[in-house]
Amino acid sequence: MNMHTATITAITATATMATDAALLRTLWLASPALPVGGFSYSEGLEAAVDAGQVHDEASAATWLTDQLLLGPARSDLAVAAQAITAWRANDLDRVRELNAWVLHTRETSELRLQAEQMGKSLLAWAQSLGDFSQPVVQALNAAQLSPPTWPVASACAAALGDAPAREALVGLAFGWAENMVQAAIKAVPLGQGTGQRLLARLTQAIPAAVDEAIALDDDHRQAFTPMLAILSARHETQYSRLFRS
Repeated sequence: MNMHTATITAITATATMATDAALLRTLWLASPALPVGGFSYSEGLEAAVDAGQVHDEASAATWLTDQLLLGPARSDLAVAAQAITAWRANDLDRVRELNAWVLHTRETSELRLQAEQMGKSLLAWAQSLGDFSQPVVQALNAAQLSPPTWPVASACAAALGDAPAREALVGLAFGWAENMVQAAIKAVPLGQGTGQRLLARLTQAIPAAVDEAIALDDDHRQAFTPMLAILSARHETQYSRLFRS
């Protein structure tokens, strides 16, 4: 092997390792094992079950697909898309603006508490990793968010993990889908096989949801899901429940 070939091989190996590291970071952020508490929320699904609107596989599939396209695609994923750009540009004013938008557009107290708790838990997760995630800790602390919300905090971890923005958003959307399917399995209840079919349907819908999120600007980003807001408000005083939202 001559010097030129050895140099090309080394560069290729380095690029491959960097790509692998970014992909693994994306998978990590999407994992249900990430200790941010996403598994403890149903985002109104439990209240929909209590109201009889979700009661079997078909109704759960319709509910979750509609929620993805009308909720996260137009709000949290759109925020995360813009926040990734802001974090990479070190535009902390923009980061704070996006974080404030999330806080001001939560339609019920439990949905706001979810955004706050998961954001603070992601910061705690990054702090627990020491040097490995020190850039995330430093960036979140420098932004002085009070508190960091989940869409903005997760965008920070994704941005500093060097994954392509669209790939990071697909990962975040898939993490949301996994948590919601697990909530449906417990709350409806449904079997594991049914849960996998729900996840397959959501997986088919995620690319379009991500494309919409990326395309939305400030004037078209929105948090407007009236039925979900009503059910979430009812859930706050629901007599018997498994989930925190």
